[in-house]
Amino acid sequence: MLKKDTGIANEARVPAFRIAILTASDKGSRGEREDKSAAVIREMVADLGEVVAYAVVPDERRLLAAKLREFCDVVGADLVLTTGGTGFSPRDVTPEATRDVIEREVPGLPEAMRAAGLKITPQAMLSRAVAGIRGKTLIINLPGSPKGVRENLAAILPALPHGLAILKGEAGECGQA
Repeated sequence: MLKKDTGIANEARVPAFRIAILTASDKGSRGEREDKSAAVIREMVADLGEVVAYAVVPDERRLLAAKLREFCDVVGADLVLTTGGTGFSPRDVTPEATRDVIEREVPGLPEAMRAAGLKITPQAMLSRAVAGIRGKTLIINLPGSPKGVRENLAAILPALPHGLAILKGEAGECGQA
């Protein structure tokens, strides 16, 4: 029996995607803070695919970039969602680490997240989040707070199944009937 097409991956329409979550947090990496943002991500992407990798690393550009490469090149994730490290603090280096590993930027995703966030708070314009492609993996930076993750991911989640299917070569190009 076919499930209702919700726009989210399901067995009847789109194959499940392999998802990795990377949390950038000095305190989290030392076990001093519970990673509530990753829990929100897991909940929100449950219909999109399976979380196949998860890590919490300190806010260190080199370590973040190495883990991103591992998730893309070794684990073979289709989607890597990062949380944390997108603000103005000197330790917030997730966008820089992401740019170190991506081959092509996808500016529309962070633009959509900021636009949706601006409807809620003017602080949304302070996000330095980026998104991009490495090989056949899409990497997206999300904020570090559970509320920010929920709001930002909700803004882009409807577009992800189609974009990921195109990236994997399993769907037609955008705009084709």
